Amino acid sequence: MTDQPPRHPPGGYPPPPPGGGYHPPPPQGGNPPPPPPSGYPPSPQPSGYPPPPQQRGYPPPPQHGGYPPPPAGAPGYPPPPAPGPALPKEAYTPWFTRVLGYVIDVLPAAVVIGIGSGIAFGTADNQCTSNGGDSDYGVYCTSNMTAFGMIVYILAYALVFAYWIWNWGYRQGITGQSIGKSVMKFKVISEKTGQPIGFGLSIVRQLAHIIDGAICYIGFLFPLWDAKRQTLADKIMSTICVPAEQVALNPQPLPPQPPPR
Repeated sequence: MTDQPPRHPPGGYPPPPPGGGYHPPPPQGGNPPPPPPSGYPPSPQPSGYPPPPQQRGYPPPPQHGGYPPPPAGAPGYPPPPAPGPALPKEAYTPWFTRVLGYVIDVLPAAVVIGIGSGIAFGTADNQCTSNGGDSDYGVYCTSNMTAFGMIVYILAYALVFAYWIWNWGYRQGITGQSIGKSVMKFKVISEKTGQPIGFGLSIVRQLAHIIDGAICYIGFLFPLWDAKRQTLADKIMSTICVPAEQVALNPQPLPPQPPPR
C-alpha cells in the first residue's frame, strides 16, 4: 500500500489541533466575505448596542387627561355641595358674658394705674397762695410731680402696656382666651378655621375695636342683635366668641356659612 497524503477539510484549512478545544467553523468558500461596495466596514449588528436606558424617575401622567376640573354648575356635571347649616345664635357667647370678661381684663390695669397715680400725686410738691384782700379773698394752689412720683407714674403705664400686649396679644392669640375670657369660660376663634387667630391678628383685632367705639360705641352693642353675636371688629377679623366647652368638644373647623342674601 502506498502512503496517502493526509486529507484536509474543504476550504483549504488545516485540521483542528488535538485536545478537544472548540474552534469556530471556517467561513463557507474558504474566504472572508467581501467588503461592502462603499468600501466601509460593515455596520455592527443591532445586538452589539447596549440596551436603551430605562425611563425611570418620571412622574406619572396627570389624572383625568391633565385637564383642570370643570367649573361648578357646568352642563353634564353634578352641582356643587350645598354649604353646611349655620350655627344657632345660642351657640355663640352672650353679650353680657363678654362684657363681664372685658371688665375682668381691665381690672388689673385699672389697679396698677390707680396705685401709680396715687403715689405720683401724693408725693407731688403742692404750693398754695392766697391774697389778703377783704372783698376778693382767694386761694391759688399749684402741684408739681417730684422726680420719684414721675418715675412711678411712667412705670405704671409701662406695666399696663406690657400687660395689654401679653393678655390680649399673646395669651388670647395663642389660647383663644384672655384672663377675663378664661374666667368667663369662652374663647375667641377664627370663624373659618375654628382655631385661635395668633399673636399678630389678635393685636389687630384689639385695635379694630377702635371702630366699635368710633360710632358712639354702637359697635360694642352689635352682639345684642347680630345673628353671630359679633362686634364690628369681629366682622372685620372674621372672629367669633363661643363657649370654651363647645370648642373642646368640637375642635374641628366650623361649618361654612351660607352666603348673605
